[in-house]
Amino acid sequence: MSTYTLKKNSVFSSFLSQFFAVMLFCSALCANEKLGEEEHLGSYVPLDIPFLDETGKQVTFRQLMDGKPIILTLNYYVCPALCTLQLQDLAKNLEKVKLTENEDYKVITLSFDPEETPKDAAHKKSELMAPMTHFDTSAWTFLTGSEADISQVTQSVGFHYEKQMGHHGMVEYIHPAVLIALSPEGKITRYLNGIKQLPFDIQMAMMEASQGTVRPTIAKTLLFCFSFDSVAKTYVLATEKIVAVVLSLILGGFFLYLVLTGRKKDSSEENDA
Repeated sequence: MSTYTLKKNSVFSSFLSQFFAVMLFCSALCANEKLGEEEHLGSYVPLDIPFLDETGKQVTFRQLMDGKPIILTLNYYVCPALCTLQLQDLAKNLEKVKLTENEDYKVITLSFDPEETPKDAAHKKSELMAPMTHFDTSAWTFLTGSEADISQVTQSVGFHYEKQMGHHGMVEYIHPAVLIALSPEGKITRYLNGIKQLPFDIQMAMMEASQGTVRPTIAKTLLFCFSFDSVAKTYVLATEKIVAVVLSLILGGFFLYLVLTGRKKDSSEENDA
């Protein structure tokens, strides 16, 4: 057997082993269908379930929304990593969005840990609000509640999580990171997945939610093609950017044409010589 054949077989075997390793990993992830997120776009969340806010006051989603669209986050307040990173990113973005909190939208964070209390909620709110200097803190409410009441909300939005015993005997939860946009009527209009978001996506989600429009998340690359009209409070095509790109492509194509035709001419002159 030739050296080439041996190398070829070795590469093929390596590919197969990696392929099956990936398949095994994916199978392990899919084995537990209870974890993760199942989008329920167009469905409604229950608005009249009583929860306790960070001050201990009993409130409902309907009361908090007050006819405004909502950014809903599902977290637990003593989360060691994921929740804090997600909420810190949201806090930064809320100071960048070109919408007015309490007028154009509100934010609700609901703890899915029934053991947490308004004191935990107040601590997390204080921690997040400390660096926020241009945000009305009354527009972001932190809630706690009973397991049964929390479950009604998490099930309505397709949010699945699992309680586990973590390091040093502390309880931890495996859960997705997602922002959920709700219309003033409680309709689920968009999911923004991941720890980090763009102000662009949050603004678009809130504007569409205010109209009850259900759409998938716009790709972040589209941010380049849009600019925000702060007067009309809507996104418009950034014509100057698009024109600049088109002109660049035309000039680039023309330059490439000149280079290629020049090479052909030089080649033909050499052949004639």
